[in-house]
Amino acid sequence: MKIKTVYPNNVGWFEIKLDEIYMKHLWDCIKNPVSDHKSKLAGNISKSQLINDKNNFFFDEVLLPACHKYVEKFKTIPVKELPVSERHEIYLSTMWVNYQKQTEFNPRHHHTGIYSFVVWMKIPTNFEDQRKLKIAESSSSMISNFCFDYKNMLGHETGSVYKMSPEMEGIMLFFPSELNHAVYPFYNCDEERISISGNLMLDTRVCV
Repeated sequence: MKIKTVYPNNVGWFEIKLDEIYMKHLWDCIKNPVSDHKSKLAGNISKSQLINDKNNFFFDEVLLPACHKYVEKFKTIPVKELPVSERHEIYLSTMWVNYQKQTEFNPRHHHTGIYSFVVWMKIPTNFEDQRKLKIAESSSSMISNFCFDYKNMLGHETGSVYKMSPEMEGIMLFFPSELNHAVYPFYNCDEERISISGNLMLDTRVCV
């Protein structure tokens, strides 16, 4: 008897540890916000600001190579409708910084675009400490964390959880914009969690 394991085609995401030069660039971008972004968020975050990618450095050095690597790895562009006879430029549509305070959160949501990303700049809490709090008794596995939500091939709800601790600083998740995700609240900490997010889109006016 010969058994062959079959894995269905699927998409995923990248975990990227950013080099110090890219983190420094992002911190510099944060210093000069463009405008308020709070009204555009899905959830309860009291401070969010649009920022610019100075000289397109982060896009050229990190995001665009990640786009190419994604197609190479997963053999697809994660978009429902794409003109098959043309190629279009990918561009960074928006980038913003979130300052999350204790008890604040972003509920399950997805983004617009082709690809999206999140970079954790500062994480003042540790998941192992958070899960010991009394408030975590009913949801100790989710408190303070970031979670992707999706269905498996049987249609069952499942997900992947990233435990928020300082070790996650400098990590970027690069994922299809339609992938649902959520950010859960943390507690007993007066410091802010700082993260940068952004969306990449196809410019259908430009063919390459």
